Amino acid sequence: MSKPPLKICVVTGSRAEYGLLLPLMKALQKDRSTQLQIVVSGMHLSPEFGLTWRQIEADGFAIDKKVDMLLSGDTDVAISKSTGLGLIGMADAYAALKPDWVVLLGDRFEAFAAAIAAHLAKIPVAHLHGGELTEGATDDAFRHAITKLAYLHFTSTETYRRRVIQLGEEPERVFTVGALGLDTVKQVKLLSKKQLEAALGIKFAAQTFFITYHPVTLEWGTASVQMQNLLEALDQFPEATLIFSYPNADAGGRVIIRLIDEYVQKNADRSRAFASLGSVKYLSALQHVTAVIGNSSSGIIEAPFFKVPTINIGDRQNGRIKPVSVIDTATDTKSIKAGILKAHTKAFIEKCNDMQQPYGNGTAVPVIIREIKKCGRRDSIKKPFYDLPQ
Repeated sequence: MSKPPLKICVVTGSRAEYGLLLPLMKALQKDRSTQLQIVVSGMHLSPEFGLTWRQIEADGFAIDKKVDMLLSGDTDVAISKSTGLGLIGMADAYAALKPDWVVLLGDRFEAFAAAIAAHLAKIPVAHLHGGELTEGATDDAFRHAITKLAYLHFTSTETYRRRVIQLGEEPERVFTVGALGLDTVKQVKLLSKKQLEAALGIKFAAQTFFITYHPVTLEWGTASVQMQNLLEALDQFPEATLIFSYPNADAGGRVIIRLIDEYVQKNADRSRAFASLGSVKYLSALQHVTAVIGNSSSGIIEAPFFKVPTINIGDRQNGRIKPVSVIDTATDTKSIKAGILKAHTKAFIEKCNDMQQPYGNGTAVPVIIREIKKCGRRDSIKKPFYDLPQ
Protein backbone atom coordinates (compact mmCIF):
# COMPACT_ATOMS: atom_id res chain seq x y z
CA MET A 1 0.00 0.00 0.00
CA SER A 2 1.49 3.32 -1.05
CA LYS A 3 2.16 6.04 1.53
CA PRO A 4 -0.03 9.15 1.49
CA PRO A 5 1.77 12.19 0.03
CA LEU A 6 3.81 14.37 2.37
CA LYS A 7 1.80 17.54 3.04
CA ILE A 8 4.11 20.52 2.63
CA CYS A 9 2.60 23.90 3.46
CA VAL A 10 4.25 26.95 1.86
CA VAL A 11 3.44 30.26 3.58
CA THR A 12 3.86 33.53 1.67
CA GLY A 13 3.12 37.06 2.84
CA SER A 14 4.65 39.33 0.19
CA ARG A 15 5.11 39.64 -3.57
CA ALA A 16 8.92 39.45 -3.37
CA GLU A 17 8.89 36.34 -1.20
CA TYR A 18 6.40 34.62 -3.52
CA GLY A 19 8.60 35.35 -6.54
CA LEU A 20 11.44 33.52 -4.82
CA LEU A 21 9.25 30.60 -3.69
CA LEU A 22 7.64 30.13 -7.11
CA PRO A 23 10.02 27.45 -8.53
CA LEU A 24 9.83 25.43 -5.31
CA MET A 25 6.03 25.60 -5.33
CA LYS A 26 5.90 24.46 -8.95
CA ALA A 27 8.20 21.53 -8.23
CA LEU A 28 6.15 20.47 -5.17
CA GLN A 29 2.97 20.74 -7.24
CA LYS A 30 4.38 18.31 -9.82
CA ASP A 31 5.85 15.84 -7.30
CA ARG A 32 3.39 12.99 -6.76
CA SER A 33 4.90 12.10 -3.41
CA THR A 34 4.10 15.54 -1.98
CA GLN A 35 0.90 17.52 -1.51
CA LEU A 36 1.43 21.25 -1.84
CA GLN A 37 -0.58 23.42 0.55
CA ILE A 38 -0.52 27.21 0.22
CA VAL A 39 -1.28 29.77 2.93
CA VAL A 40 -1.38 33.39 1.77
CA SER A 41 -1.25 36.38 4.11
CA GLY A 42 0.10 39.90 4.58
CA MET A 43 0.60 42.12 1.55
CA HIS A 44 -0.97 39.58 -0.81
CA LEU A 45 -4.42 40.37 0.60
CA SER A 46 -4.05 44.17 0.62
CA PRO A 47 -5.57 46.38 -2.13
CA GLU A 48 -2.84 48.93 -1.36
CA PHE A 49 -0.20 46.43 -2.48
CA GLY A 50 -2.02 45.12 -5.52
CA LEU A 51 -4.01 42.12 -4.19
CA THR A 52 -1.21 39.87 -5.39
CA TRP A 53 -2.99 36.69 -4.26
CA ARG A 54 -4.64 36.91 -7.66
CA GLN A 55 -1.26 36.39 -9.33
CA ILE A 56 -0.74 33.23 -7.30
CA GLU A 57 -4.00 31.81 -8.63
CA ALA A 58 -3.20 33.05 -12.15
CA ASP A 59 0.04 31.03 -11.93
CA GLY A 60 -2.03 27.86 -11.55
CA PHE A 61 -2.03 27.39 -7.77
CA ALA A 62 -4.96 26.75 -5.46
CA ILE A 63 -4.78 28.80 -2.26
CA ASP A 64 -5.77 26.62 0.69
CA LYS A 65 -6.06 29.35 3.33
CA LYS A 66 -5.96 33.14 3.43
CA VAL A 67 -4.79 34.70 6.69
CA ASP A 68 -5.81 38.36 6.72
CA MET A 69 -3.41 39.95 9.20
CA LEU A 70 -2.27 43.30 7.81
CA LEU A 71 -3.71 46.36 9.56
CA SER A 72 -4.07 49.55 7.54
CA GLY A 73 -1.52 51.49 9.59
CA ASP A 74 2.24 51.44 9.03
CA THR A 75 3.32 52.31 12.57
CA ASP A 76 5.33 50.08 14.90
CA VAL A 77 2.14 49.44 16.88
CA ALA A 78 0.25 48.40 13.72
CA ILE A 79 3.03 45.99 12.72
CA SER A 80 3.04 44.45 16.23
CA LYS A 81 -0.73 44.00 16.13
CA SER A 82 -0.54 42.56 12.60
CA THR A 83 1.98 40.00 13.85
CA GLY A 84 -0.42 39.02 16.63
CA LEU A 85 -3.29 38.64 14.16
CA GLY A 86 -1.02 36.55 11.96
CA LEU A 87 -0.22 34.20 14.84
CA ILE A 88 -3.93 33.67 15.50
CA GLY A 89 -4.75 33.14 11.82
CA MET A 90 -1.83 30.79 11.19
CA ALA A 91 -2.84 28.65 14.18
CA ASP A 92 -6.29 28.21 12.65
CA ALA A 93 -4.85 27.49 9.19
CA TYR A 94 -2.52 24.77 10.48
CA ALA A 95 -5.30 23.21 12.57
CA ALA A 96 -7.44 22.91 9.43
CA LEU A 97 -4.72 21.80 6.97
CA LYS A 98 -2.66 19.57 9.29
CA PRO A 99 0.57 19.91 7.27
CA ASP A 100 3.55 17.61 7.79
CA TRP A 101 5.94 20.50 7.07
CA VAL A 102 5.78 24.28 6.89
CA VAL A 103 8.15 26.05 4.48
CA LEU A 104 9.13 29.65 5.28
CA LEU A 105 11.48 32.00 3.50
CA GLY A 106 13.41 34.88 4.98
CA ASP A 107 12.73 37.25 7.76
CA ARG A 108 9.52 39.26 7.64
CA PHE A 109 7.02 39.56 10.49
CA GLU A 110 4.50 37.43 8.56
CA ALA A 111 7.01 34.56 8.45
CA PHE A 112 7.84 35.10 12.13
CA ALA A 113 4.16 34.71 13.08
CA ALA A 114 3.90 31.61 10.89
CA ALA A 115 6.99 30.09 12.53
CA ILE A 116 5.71 30.63 16.08
CA ALA A 117 2.36 29.04 15.21
CA ALA A 118 4.04 26.06 13.57
CA HIS A 119 6.34 25.53 16.55
CA LEU A 120 3.45 25.61 19.00
CA ALA A 121 1.56 23.15 16.78
CA LYS A 122 4.63 20.86 16.78
CA ILE A 123 4.97 21.10 12.98
CA PRO A 124 8.56 21.07 11.68
CA VAL A 125 9.64 24.16 9.77
CA ALA A 126 11.99 24.20 6.77
CA HIS A 127 13.56 27.66 6.69
CA LEU A 128 15.14 29.21 3.59
CA HIS A 129 17.70 32.04 3.61
CA GLY A 130 18.65 31.79 7.27
CA GLY A 131 21.96 33.02 8.65
CA GLU A 132 21.94 36.25 6.66
CA LEU A 133 22.31 39.74 8.08
CA THR A 134 20.37 42.95 7.49
CA GLU A 135 21.56 44.99 10.43
CA GLY A 136 19.41 48.02 9.66
CA ALA A 137 16.09 46.19 9.82
CA THR A 138 13.87 44.55 12.43
CA ASP A 139 13.84 41.60 10.03
CA ASP A 140 17.36 40.69 11.18
CA ALA A 141 16.12 39.52 14.58
CA PHE A 142 13.06 37.83 13.06
CA ARG A 143 15.31 35.79 10.75
CA HIS A 144 17.49 34.48 13.60
CA ALA A 145 14.42 33.76 15.72
CA ILE A 146 12.90 31.74 12.86
CA THR A 147 16.17 29.77 12.70
CA LYS A 148 15.66 28.65 16.29
CA LEU A 149 12.03 27.76 15.54
CA ALA A 150 12.98 25.74 12.44
CA TYR A 151 14.11 22.13 12.04
CA LEU A 152 15.72 22.14 8.58
CA HIS A 153 17.75 25.02 7.18
CA PHE A 154 18.63 25.88 3.59
CA THR A 155 21.14 28.73 3.31
CA SER A 156 22.29 30.72 0.29
CA THR A 157 26.05 30.65 1.06
CA GLU A 158 28.48 28.60 3.13
CA THR A 159 29.13 31.63 5.36
CA TYR A 160 25.44 31.74 6.24
CA ARG A 161 25.42 28.00 6.85
CA ARG A 162 28.19 28.42 9.44
CA ARG A 163 26.23 31.21 11.10
CA VAL A 164 23.12 29.01 11.44
CA ILE A 165 25.31 26.34 13.04
CA GLN A 166 26.75 29.04 15.32
CA LEU A 167 23.17 29.66 16.48
CA GLY A 168 23.12 26.09 17.82
CA GLU A 169 21.72 24.13 14.88
CA GLU A 170 23.20 20.69 14.14
CA PRO A 171 25.35 20.72 10.96
CA GLU A 172 23.54 17.71 9.47
CA ARG A 173 20.31 19.74 9.40
CA VAL A 174 21.83 22.77 7.62
CA PHE A 175 22.38 22.78 3.84
CA THR A 176 23.99 25.32 1.53
CA VAL A 177 21.83 25.41 -1.59
CA GLY A 178 22.28 28.92 -3.01
CA ALA A 179 19.70 31.68 -3.40
CA LEU A 180 16.27 30.40 -4.38
CA GLY A 181 15.67 33.48 -6.54
CA LEU A 182 18.29 32.27 -9.00
CA ASP A 183 16.17 29.14 -9.62
CA THR A 184 13.39 31.53 -10.64
CA VAL A 185 15.72 33.48 -12.94
CA LYS A 186 16.77 30.30 -14.72
CA GLN A 187 13.24 28.96 -15.16
CA VAL A 188 11.11 31.93 -16.25
CA LYS A 189 10.94 33.11 -19.85
CA LEU A 190 11.94 36.77 -19.71
CA LEU A 191 10.50 39.54 -21.87
CA SER A 192 12.50 41.31 -24.55
CA LYS A 193 13.10 45.02 -24.03
CA LYS A 194 10.40 45.84 -26.58
CA GLN A 195 7.90 43.54 -24.88
CA LEU A 196 8.74 44.99 -21.47
CA GLU A 197 8.39 48.57 -22.70
CA ALA A 198 4.91 47.71 -23.98
CA ALA A 199 3.99 45.99 -20.71
CA LEU A 200 5.19 48.90 -18.55
CA GLY A 201 4.03 51.68 -20.85
CA ILE A 202 7.38 53.46 -20.96
CA LYS A 203 10.42 53.69 -23.24
CA PHE A 204 13.82 52.68 -21.92
CA ALA A 205 16.52 55.33 -22.28
CA ALA A 206 20.31 55.04 -22.51
CA GLN A 207 20.18 55.15 -18.71
CA THR A 208 17.24 53.33 -17.10
CA PHE A 209 17.04 52.85 -13.34
CA PHE A 210 14.97 50.40 -11.28
CA ILE A 211 14.32 51.88 -7.84
CA THR A 212 13.08 50.09 -4.71
CA TYR A 213 13.51 51.81 -1.36
CA HIS A 214 12.25 50.30 1.90
CA PRO A 215 12.07 51.95 5.34
CA VAL A 216 15.07 51.22 7.54
CA THR A 217 12.95 49.81 10.33
CA LEU A 218 15.53 50.07 13.13
CA GLU A 219 15.80 53.84 12.60
CA TRP A 220 13.37 56.44 13.91
CA GLY A 221 11.52 58.52 11.31
CA THR A 222 14.21 58.55 8.59
CA ALA A 223 12.11 57.24 5.69
CA SER A 224 10.85 60.61 4.44
CA VAL A 225 14.22 62.39 4.47
CA GLN A 226 16.09 59.47 2.91
CA MET A 227 13.52 59.04 0.13
CA GLN A 228 13.57 62.77 -0.60
CA ASN A 229 17.37 62.63 -0.86
CA LEU A 230 17.08 59.75 -3.32
CA LEU A 231 14.55 61.62 -5.45
CA GLU A 232 16.78 64.70 -5.48
CA ALA A 233 19.64 62.52 -6.70
CA LEU A 234 17.43 61.16 -9.49
CA ASP A 235 16.69 64.75 -10.53
CA GLN A 236 20.38 64.99 -11.47
CA PHE A 237 19.73 62.48 -14.28
CA PRO A 238 16.88 64.15 -16.22
CA GLU A 239 17.34 61.95 -19.31
CA ALA A 240 17.05 58.67 -17.42
CA THR A 241 13.95 56.46 -17.42
CA LEU A 242 12.79 55.60 -13.89
CA ILE A 243 10.87 52.49 -12.81
CA PHE A 244 9.73 52.52 -9.16
CA SER A 245 8.54 49.54 -7.13
CA TYR A 246 6.63 50.26 -3.91
CA PRO A 247 8.22 49.30 -0.59
CA ASN A 248 7.04 46.42 1.57
CA ALA A 249 4.35 46.80 4.23
CA ASP A 250 6.73 48.00 6.94
CA ALA A 251 6.60 50.81 9.48
CA GLY A 252 7.23 54.04 7.57
CA GLY A 253 6.37 52.61 4.17
CA ARG A 254 3.40 54.84 3.39
CA VAL A 255 5.39 58.07 3.31
CA ILE A 256 7.71 56.49 0.74
CA ILE A 257 4.73 55.46 -1.41
CA ARG A 258 3.31 58.99 -1.22
CA LEU A 259 6.62 60.57 -2.25
CA ILE A 260 6.98 58.11 -5.14
CA ASP A 261 3.47 58.84 -6.40
CA GLU A 262 4.01 62.60 -6.22
CA TYR A 263 7.34 62.31 -8.04
CA VAL A 264 5.93 60.10 -10.81
CA GLN A 265 3.03 62.50 -11.30
CA LYS A 266 5.48 65.36 -11.81
CA ASN A 267 7.73 63.26 -14.08
CA ALA A 268 5.12 61.25 -15.97
CA ASP A 269 7.06 61.42 -19.23
CA ARG A 270 9.96 59.37 -17.88
CA SER A 271 8.78 57.42 -14.83
CA ARG A 272 6.32 54.75 -13.70
CA ALA A 273 5.49 53.27 -10.29
CA PHE A 274 4.13 49.80 -9.54
CA ALA A 275 2.70 48.17 -6.42
CA SER A 276 3.71 44.80 -7.89
CA LEU A 277 5.20 43.73 -11.21
CA GLY A 278 5.10 39.95 -10.83
CA SER A 279 8.15 37.73 -11.31
CA VAL A 280 8.38 37.84 -15.10
CA LYS A 281 8.18 41.61 -15.51
CA TYR A 282 10.31 42.24 -12.45
CA LEU A 283 13.16 39.96 -13.54
CA SER A 284 12.86 41.18 -17.12
CA ALA A 285 13.30 44.72 -15.82
CA LEU A 286 16.46 43.70 -13.94
CA GLN A 287 17.80 42.27 -17.18
CA HIS A 288 17.29 45.46 -19.21
CA VAL A 289 17.94 48.38 -16.82
CA THR A 290 21.36 50.01 -16.49
CA ALA A 291 21.28 50.22 -12.68
CA VAL A 292 19.29 49.04 -9.65
CA ILE A 293 18.96 51.70 -6.95
CA GLY A 294 17.69 51.44 -3.37
CA ASN A 295 18.13 49.09 -0.43
CA SER A 296 16.44 45.83 -1.44
CA SER A 297 18.10 42.42 -1.13
CA SER A 298 17.20 41.83 -4.78
CA GLY A 299 19.86 44.31 -5.79
CA ILE A 300 22.40 42.13 -4.00
CA ILE A 301 21.18 38.66 -5.00
CA GLU A 302 19.18 38.73 -8.26
CA ALA A 303 20.52 41.86 -10.02
CA PRO A 304 24.14 40.60 -10.03
CA PHE A 305 22.99 37.52 -11.97
CA PHE A 306 22.30 39.90 -14.87
CA LYS A 307 25.65 41.72 -14.37
CA VAL A 308 23.70 44.89 -13.52
CA PRO A 309 25.26 47.45 -11.11
CA THR A 310 23.45 48.10 -7.83
CA ILE A 311 23.58 51.32 -5.82
CA ASN A 312 22.86 50.10 -2.28
CA ILE A 313 21.81 53.03 -0.09
CA GLY A 314 22.20 53.23 3.67
CA ASP A 315 22.39 50.60 6.41
CA ARG A 316 19.45 48.30 5.69
CA GLN A 317 21.56 45.58 4.04
CA ASN A 318 24.60 45.94 6.31
CA GLY A 319 26.21 42.56 6.96
CA ARG A 320 24.98 40.85 3.81
CA ILE A 321 27.57 39.31 1.44
CA LYS A 322 27.76 41.67 -1.56
CA PRO A 323 29.07 40.94 -5.07
CA VAL A 324 31.47 43.43 -6.65
CA SER A 325 28.56 44.86 -8.66
CA VAL A 326 27.19 46.50 -5.49
CA ILE A 327 28.16 50.10 -4.70
CA ASP A 328 27.43 51.07 -1.08
CA THR A 329 26.52 54.71 -0.48
CA ALA A 330 25.33 56.90 2.36
CA THR A 331 21.78 58.26 2.31
CA ASP A 332 22.58 61.88 1.35
CA THR A 333 21.92 63.16 -2.16
CA LYS A 334 25.57 63.75 -3.01
CA SER A 335 26.62 60.19 -2.13
CA ILE A 336 23.72 58.63 -4.05
CA LYS A 337 24.52 60.71 -7.14
CA ALA A 338 28.19 59.69 -6.93
CA GLY A 339 27.16 56.02 -6.74
CA ILE A 340 24.95 56.32 -9.82
CA LEU A 341 27.74 58.02 -11.77
CA LYS A 342 30.22 55.30 -10.76
CA ALA A 343 27.79 52.54 -11.81
CA HIS A 344 27.75 53.88 -15.37
CA THR A 345 31.51 54.19 -15.87
CA LYS A 346 33.14 51.87 -18.38
CA ALA A 347 35.53 50.47 -15.79
CA PHE A 348 32.77 49.52 -13.36
CA ILE A 349 30.58 47.98 -16.07
CA GLU A 350 33.54 45.81 -17.15
CA LYS A 351 34.06 44.83 -13.51
CA CYS A 352 30.43 43.70 -13.29
CA ASN A 353 30.71 41.67 -16.49
CA ASP A 354 33.71 39.75 -15.09
CA MET A 355 32.40 39.05 -11.58
CA GLN A 356 31.49 35.75 -9.92
CA GLN A 357 28.03 35.30 -8.35
CA PRO A 358 28.37 34.27 -4.66
CA TYR A 359 24.79 32.99 -4.33
CA GLY A 360 24.94 29.74 -6.27
CA ASN A 361 23.79 28.77 -9.74
CA GLY A 362 20.03 28.26 -9.48
CA THR A 363 19.90 24.61 -8.36
CA ALA A 364 18.41 24.99 -4.87
CA VAL A 365 14.95 23.48 -5.44
CA PRO A 366 15.80 19.76 -5.91
CA VAL A 367 18.04 19.74 -2.84
CA ILE A 368 15.37 21.37 -0.67
CA ILE A 369 12.71 18.86 -1.73
CA ARG A 370 15.08 15.91 -1.39
CA GLU A 371 16.06 16.76 2.19
CA ILE A 372 12.50 17.47 3.34
CA LYS A 373 11.35 14.15 1.88
CA LYS A 374 14.32 12.38 3.48
CA CYS A 375 13.21 13.69 6.89
CA GLY A 376 9.63 12.66 6.14
CA ARG A 377 6.96 12.84 8.82
CA ARG A 378 8.40 13.80 12.18
CA ASP A 379 7.20 12.26 15.44
CA SER A 380 8.96 15.08 17.26
CA ILE A 381 10.54 18.47 16.55
CA LYS A 382 12.87 18.09 19.53
CA LYS A 383 16.44 19.04 18.70
CA PRO A 384 19.60 19.44 20.77
CA PHE A 385 21.55 22.69 20.93
CA TYR A 386 24.76 22.22 18.98
CA ASP A 387 27.79 23.75 20.69
CA LEU A 388 30.70 24.79 18.51
CA PRO A 389 33.89 22.76 19.07
CA GLN A 390 36.26 24.43 21.50
